[in-house]
Order: sequence, then structure tokens, then C-alpha cells
Amino acid sequence: MIKNIIFDFGGVLYDIRYQNIPEAFARLGLPNFEKLYSKKQQNDVMDQYEEGLISTEEFRQYIHKLAPIALTDAQIDDCWNSIMIQFPNHHEAVLRKASEHYHLYLFSNTNQLNYEQFRKEMLEQFGFDLFDRYFQKCYFSQLLHIRKPKEAGFQHIIAENKLNPSETLFIDDSPQHLIGAKACGLQTLHLQDGMDVADLFDEQGVLRR
Repeated sequence: MIKNIIFDFGGVLYDIRYQNIPEAFARLGLPNFEKLYSKKQQNDVMDQYEEGLISTEEFRQYIHKLAPIALTDAQIDDCWNSIMIQFPNHHEAVLRKASEHYHLYLFSNTNQLNYEQFRKEMLEQFGFDLFDRYFQKCYFSQLLHIRKPKEAGFQHIIAENKLNPSETLFIDDSPQHLIGAKACGLQTLHLQDGMDVADLFDEQGVLRR
């Protein structure tokens, strides 16, 4: 029986489009950016930024050096934040109802630029802090200093919250992230393209499976 659910954020609860980033940078003269950053893989600098090992300023300086023309920090920020689309209103209802039946947690690979932007947008959208209201605790990679699929991240969440892995479901849209979760004994569910997280729950917020 599932008692706890760990949600991924981007691609599960928050709509994102990875291709927006390379397309935005290409318009500024940086072609083939998808070789540096994509859903499946990214280079070491992107990993370091998502683990909070380099600052936003250091990340911007890296992009400045790649660019064939002078870019402003605002242009870089806009390109990087273009991955974010929206948090669908009906996903708030999913969390509200599911939180009545399960202990909810969140584990997201993100970075400080995206984090600051989506928290600001969501507070304006809902008028309250959704993360504080519905989740027992949220874990963001740049604050935890661990990215999925590293087992250490899942082990930290399990230990800190005293979770029974066999009673805990991890939901993610990236299959490579499920590997670390499975290695730690968690139940896993791959939210595939075309699926909506709302489809996983009935009208009362109970998992369908």
C-alpha cells in the first residue's frame, strides 16, 4: 500500500519544454545548444549549476564565453527560463486532494534561476505557497546539492523523513531518474509523454493503480 508519494516537478506537475532553451539561444547566435543541455543529458557545467556547485553569476559567465556576440544577463536569464510553460490549475486540485490521502514530497532537478522564477509565478497565480501547503517537504537539487538519479538524493529523503521505501511511490517523466529510485527500493512510475499526472488519481485523489 502506498502511503507516500514523491513527485518530480518539471514535466510532471509543471509543464516545461526542454527544446525552448536551445531554440532561444540559437536565435542569439548559439546553435547546437542541445548538445550542452537536453532532457536526456547535459554537460558538467549544467550539472554543477543544478547541484548548486556554481553560482548564477558563474553560470552566466560560462554562457557569455560561449556566445559569439555580447549578451546581457537578462537575455541569458530569459533564454534559460524559457523552458518553463505553466503550472496547470488542475494540478493544484490534484495535490490538494492527494494530500488528504498521502504524505507528499517533491524532488526536483532545477537551478536557482528557474527556481526563483517559478516560485514567483506560482505565488502570483495561486496567492499562497503551494509547496508549503501540500508537501511535507520539498527537495530542490541546487539546495540539496544532489541531482537525480544519484541514489544519495533518494536515500537522504528516505532517511530524513523515515519513509518505508516499499510504501513510497516516486513519479518522474525522465526514465533515467527512476534508476536511482528503484535502487533505493522505492516504487516508481514513469509519466510518459502525453500523460497527465491527473490521470493517475481518481476524483477523490486516490491513486488508480
